Amino acid sequence: MLRSTKVPISQLPLPPPSHILTKNLTPDPNTPSPATFISDVLPNRSSIQRRARLLPPPSHFSYVNPMPLEFPYEVSTPDSAIEDKAAYIEKWLAEHEAIIPTETSVGRSNPTELSKFIPKARDQRRELIGISETCLRDCLPHLEVGDAFLSLGNPALVPSNAEEKDQQRSSPEAEGIRQELVDVLAGHAVLMSAEGASGENSVAPWSLRYSGHQFGVWAGQLGDGRAISILATPHPSQDDVTYELQLKGAGRTPFSRTADGLAVLRSSIREFLCSEAMHALSIPTTRSLGLVSLPDLSVRRERIETASVCTRVAESFIRVGNFEAFSPPENAYFLGGGQQGPDYEGLRILGEWTVKRVLKLKTVNLDFGDAWGKELLFEVARRNAKMVAAWQAYGFMHGVINTDNVSIMGLTIDYGPYAFMDIFDPYHICNHSDSEGRYAYQYQPNMIIYACRALLNALAPLIGAEISLGNKAVKAGWASDLTPDTHSSWRTTAVSQCKSEMERIIQETCAIEYNIQMRKRLALRRKEETDQSEIFQPLLDLMEEHRLDFHGTFRKLCSFRPGLPTGDGLERKGELESFIGNLLGGSSETDRLDHASATERWLAWLEKYAARIEGDAPEWAGEDDRHAARENAARAANPRFVLRQWLLEEVIKKVETDRTTGKRVLAKVLQMACSPFEPWGAEGDDTPDNELDPETREERRLCGMGERKLLGFQCSCSS
Repeated sequence: MLRSTKVPISQLPLPPPSHILTKNLTPDPNTPSPATFISDVLPNRSSIQRRARLLPPPSHFSYVNPMPLEFPYEVSTPDSAIEDKAAYIEKWLAEHEAIIPTETSVGRSNPTELSKFIPKARDQRRELIGISETCLRDCLPHLEVGDAFLSLGNPALVPSNAEEKDQQRSSPEAEGIRQELVDVLAGHAVLMSAEGASGENSVAPWSLRYSGHQFGVWAGQLGDGRAISILATPHPSQDDVTYELQLKGAGRTPFSRTADGLAVLRSSIREFLCSEAMHALSIPTTRSLGLVSLPDLSVRRERIETASVCTRVAESFIRVGNFEAFSPPENAYFLGGGQQGPDYEGLRILGEWTVKRVLKLKTVNLDFGDAWGKELLFEVARRNAKMVAAWQAYGFMHGVINTDNVSIMGLTIDYGPYAFMDIFDPYHICNHSDSEGRYAYQYQPNMIIYACRALLNALAPLIGAEISLGNKAVKAGWASDLTPDTHSSWRTTAVSQCKSEMERIIQETCAIEYNIQMRKRLALRRKEETDQSEIFQPLLDLMEEHRLDFHGTFRKLCSFRPGLPTGDGLERKGELESFIGNLLGGSSETDRLDHASATERWLAWLEKYAARIEGDAPEWAGEDDRHAARENAARAANPRFVLRQWLLEEVIKKVETDRTTGKRVLAKVLQMACSPFEPWGAEGDDTPDNELDPETREERRLCGMGERKLLGFQCSCSS
């Protein structure tokens, strides 16, 4: 029975072995078990986890400990000559590894549970910058965070010194629980099984191996180059749900290639905020738990910045690229650091784990030998089609939809140069590293098709084998005697039978889900086949033609009532012209607009929209005021607050400049992002800005479009 009370992070319960990835997939033989990793690798052969290398073909993951340090490592040397340099480096690394057992916040751990380890020679400053209440509520309601929220201060866009002085003091126990949380989420303290512990319940942190296509080019082995999963824990009240905690920016792994494995504060703030903002918009996503700054650790990017570690949470971080790693494309143009040959047994093991524990497919019974390759492929296609449809409906642009950034679960993952649409432009590119516009807004659904084709190509030999077995699952050793001719035949059969069906699933699912989302945004309950051609696309065309703010236009349309276009009299005409004028006021080029022509175009569309709303009247039967009910439904689907680029840049600067006030600003922006449909900034109140209280006035400003020069601001991949 799972614990229902809150416990510190070191006391989180572990899932049963059947639910732990590292107990069901194949480890790197250099780190074969937690026991060997803890007792031998960390103290004697630490470099094996810090050295970029290709893992042996059967390996799905490698055990890796967090160790955020500037790279190349500055290994201090004694004045005397070193006879064995390799041994000296191993000793230096071991002193910086978390291998010293220490007490947890509630005393020394039970040997059968998690133990806490810290390093001897690494003690950087660690400062909690943010923690997500919504992630805690949804994913980790059993995690006690002590005085973490108290230490961050009250969320405020205009912090007051007086409020800081009146801040409530916490107990030593609460401080200890919070400090342990910060130490673990910073990669300073590590939770593992007791030294020497072995067997099915022993655990240690790990990083996954995957490969992938980057910007359409095969890049070979990639893997979790700066992401380390530190533990998994079952949800206390959701049966069969386990959440994985992963540190992003916690140091080098075998997959880091030439990089340092670190993340900068700038990009970490962006991911921390957007993960929770996407969830609030009901867009499938990984979640963000906490953000810890390492102010003394410098990171070299386009400029020298400081490091931070973001903790993200998901049921699984497996991607399309994990499958490509075990069945890479044949004769592909290669750009990268290397790629192992195929390992089809590894592909089978990964696939069965994914079907059973990640996707939990009800249509497949592995115990009965059901074929699962097609089902896995089609389910991934469906999930990602729904995700990208939500992206399109809410104007979200990912920026780097490489196959290693496409989740098997259909979650938005790896927030790099993302953006939410400002002025509507279907060809907008949010990533200034994307010179060809491959990942522009308009092409995002195509990129999901591309990623799923890559998954099909990886699974093709296995799917073909299942077809040849009469739609039965392959068994262990299924490809041990595989000949080139049989391999080619299986691959050809699988692609010919699955490709068109997979693409149909994506296109149809995406279209259906997009229509659902757009009807929700326009508060339309009844499905009409002509909605896309008569309502949705013409609306987007008007936004593009008149250079209108995407989200602002939807929010303004919430208050539209169908009587406006058809009402009689000068008063009604004046109301309509005023409404259209308000819409056009969201243009970035109001001085260039032909207002007469624009008004005429909008009038024509609003007449169709009004008729469409009136046709929905029976769907609102039972409401005392159906127009008010419709407006409320629209406001609950169209965000007042959006994480715009200019706003993110401003928040980042405030946190970088002044941690104390910046943390409180960050907390308030997170609060707004998690409740985006609220009428922030006294929406609907005509009170002039200068008469509002400072906090409300600042809320109103953050709900605006910002300076024209930052509209459509592009980010780089550098993080």
